[in-house]
Amino acid sequence: MLVGKKAPEFTANAVVNGVIENGFSLSRYRGSKYVLFFFYPKDFTFVCPTELIGFQNALAEFEARDTAVVGCSTDSEFCHWAWANTPREQGGIQGVTYPLVADINKEVAEKFDVLAGEVCQNASGSCCYVGERVAYRGLFLIDKEGIVRHMVVNDMPLGRSVEEALRMVDALQHFEQYGEVCPLGWHKGQEAMQPTHEGVSGYLSR
Repeated sequence: MLVGKKAPEFTANAVVNGVIENGFSLSRYRGSKYVLFFFYPKDFTFVCPTELIGFQNALAEFEARDTAVVGCSTDSEFCHWAWANTPREQGGIQGVTYPLVADINKEVAEKFDVLAGEVCQNASGSCCYVGERVAYRGLFLIDKEGIVRHMVVNDMPLGRSVEEALRMVDALQHFEQYGEVCPLGWHKGQEAMQPTHEGVSGYLSR
């Protein structure tokens, strides 16, 4: 559980707007932007491009909220590059401009605790794996101070909602601006709630 904690640090290669970039880190956004950091299982698959293209289609809305969108999978930067430069009608995601982190060593997925599969030992004592070592569909909303404020993890067949991700950004920013908490199904422009119980106020201000 990472909510309320500093997002794990990492440095990795990434593809940004179709170009390979070395030494990418989320720390570049610290103090200036919120970050929506999401994992997906694999490039060149079925559910994944619907999500990546969906986030791209809504990128202007995230940017209007000072929120950077960053994707990550356990594919290499070269696989990311090939996918990002393949036309959509051929199964690619051409036109996706936000960063795609290459987690080929699976270290980032492990740090965020979204790596599927388990490490075991076989009869000879050698290391082996049960299940495929790729990322679940984890999504993390990180504030400007680098604190994880929201997370959700889906199993691989279950696609996420871009609209819900935007709603959570709005809810966090509303709370930060007005100190009001956001009830079930709250959307930007609706009435929120002012916490009055001293204990609740003290908890929310921490």
